[in-house]
This record gives sequence, C-alpha cells and structure tokens, in this order.
Amino acid sequence: MSKSRIILFILGLLIWLGLSWPVNPQHLIVGVLVAGFVALLTGDMFIKRPYLFKHASRYLWFLYYLPIFIWECIKANIDVAYRVIHPNRPLNPGIVKVKTSLKSDTALTFLANSITLTPGTLSVDIDQEGGFLYIHWIDVKSSDVEEASKLIVERFERILRRIFE
Repeated sequence: MSKSRIILFILGLLIWLGLSWPVNPQHLIVGVLVAGFVALLTGDMFIKRPYLFKHASRYLWFLYYLPIFIWECIKANIDVAYRVIHPNRPLNPGIVKVKTSLKSDTALTFLANSITLTPGTLSVDIDQEGGFLYIHWIDVKSSDVEEASKLIVERFERILRRIFE
C-alpha cells in the first residue's frame, strides 16, 4: 500500500472520529471501512508528495488557517444577507481573473474551495499553467487582475502556501 493511501486513511479516520464523537465500536468500524474504501479508491490521487505531511508546522498553519477562513465566511455571509434584506443595494456581478502563485493540485483545490465556500464568490475555472483562477464575484470591486487578486486570493494564499507547498 502506498504512503499516500496510508496518510489518506489516517486523516480520513481521524476526521470521521472527530465528527462522530464520542467514539463507540460501531462508529469505529464504520470509520475504518469508509476511510479504507476512500483511501483505496483515491489514495494515489490525493497526495503526490506525502513527505510534506511529516512537518508539524504545516498542521499549526492549518490550525491558524481555520479561524481566518471561518471569519471570512462570517463576513461574507453577513454581506450577502444584507444584500438580500436590502434589495436596493446595487449589485455588480461579474467574472474576474485573479493570479495565484500556488502550484500544487492540492493547494489550488483548497484555494478554489475556500473561495467558493465564502459566500459572494464562486470559483469557475482554474488555469494551472498560467496560475490564474476565474472567479464569479457578486460585487466586482475591481476588474484589474492584481487588485482583484489582492482582494480575493491574498487572504488565503499566503497561509495555504505554508501548508501545501
């Protein structure tokens, strides 16, 4: 069994146990089966560089990332809710091109998902070779690539770089 499958199995089982706390024998058995099944099917696609998971600092950066992500989601939810409650507030929707320096598949996927999970933005496409993401933005504040990148991507990118690259 490959290292990436083992790492995915362990991570999947830990997440499962965390979500189904308190642990009992049924949850443990189902968790082992589900984590094993997922690791078997997708383990070779999950991590191309499993040695990166040996660095404890990456886990600490992830713990730092979580409250920042949650805070950004809360702010975006309030903004979208305010737009729903006050329909006269002008909308300026559009698709913007943003630049990212992230290269790994996992980092790009995490960045795109972080943007999509923040209400008001949606990742539409990734140009991995060019290092661009195309984002649908509910209120386009700038169509300039550099300025839009600073507003949308920068808050997540600097932390994700330390976690995944």
